[in-house]
Amino acid sequence: MKSRAQSPEQSREHDREQDPAKSQGESPGTSPAESPVKAAVNTTMISTTSTTTGTTTGTTTGTTTGSTTGTMTTTVLATVRTALRSALASMLPLPRRGGPAAQALLPLTERVPAMAAPCRMHPAVYAIEAAVIDWARRTGLRADPDVGYHRMAGRAFAEFDAAAAALFAQWLTWLFHLDDELDERSGPLEVFHGMLKGASRHPLEAAFADLWRVTSARMSDRWRARFAVGLQRQYDACRTEAENRAAGRMPTLEEYPALRRGTVGPYLYDLVEPCLRVEVPGWLHESEPWQRLVNACSDVTAWCNDVASRPKEHGDVHNFVVLAMRQLGLGERAATAWVLDRIAARCQDMSEAARRLPLDDLEPKAARDVSKVACAYLAAPRAHLDWLLESKRYA
Repeated sequence: MKSRAQSPEQSREHDREQDPAKSQGESPGTSPAESPVKAAVNTTMISTTSTTTGTTTGTTTGTTTGSTTGTMTTTVLATVRTALRSALASMLPLPRRGGPAAQALLPLTERVPAMAAPCRMHPAVYAIEAAVIDWARRTGLRADPDVGYHRMAGRAFAEFDAAAAALFAQWLTWLFHLDDELDERSGPLEVFHGMLKGASRHPLEAAFADLWRVTSARMSDRWRARFAVGLQRQYDACRTEAENRAAGRMPTLEEYPALRRGTVGPYLYDLVEPCLRVEVPGWLHESEPWQRLVNACSDVTAWCNDVASRPKEHGDVHNFVVLAMRQLGLGERAATAWVLDRIAARCQDMSEAARRLPLDDLEPKAARDVSKVACAYLAAPRAHLDWLLESKRYA
């Protein structure tokens, strides 16, 4: 039903009744007490409503009410989303008291298409959890259900069988125990020497030996050598961090990304292959698109972890947010925004690298195998974010 047209006097009287601010010469939606987010939304909605009313009640346009409404609805949603993104960029939330610091990562779900929706959880997640707990008890490690490494693996490997997710979850459990061991000791790295020599005196060494036996059984010598290089790179990076702490030195913002790729464990991404029971050809692994994909995935997950773990650093400068605060003179919100900008850019690098993989140069089966590994990498950032938001590790 069409509404009756009002005279200009009636329209102005109606506006004054609906919005007393107009009768006082004030612009609605711009009171000093309003937040920039509300002001941006209100200004957008008022402008759009005026345009819609003029188009609907005027007699100078020949468009129908239905087409006008559909067009303006699309415009409203797009404009409001842009306004919200602009306002939120300068108002990133600090962690709520008692809440995970990972909440500061939530703006990425609006900025990065691949992180917009939560990952699907593996249907056998409870069986995966049971397998991890049983393995941890056998090897002398602890598996805290509130930390839930099995849930990260369950999301990253949701499209694959439970055995793949369980093996990767066991490696994650071992890797985070290693990280805790290095943080607590922050001195000599004896555990690395033991693993590199094949010893099994420490629980971490015994757990590593057990995982290595299962993982490497079906892999080539080339893959095993690549894994050993990754383990050595982690040792070298951890030694550099230890030396920095002893000397009171902080890495530069330019040095940090490469150092962080080392401490996070370069072999972590090689482990996707044995978990899926496939192997990426050596020439492809060394290619520029593949290396760019792996490095970007490593940077995204490591820097997201830096944002989530920052409150627990206790003065340690080996954190991207802390370095941005110290070296750029930024506050916590601004430094976090600076890191998020770089995470979003690296997510774009991941997508571009994946599109450039030379799959056409492979046999069909090899192409399918490589695609499986690449898909696991592409799922990792959102799977990691979901885990950070729910895990108690950094709470």
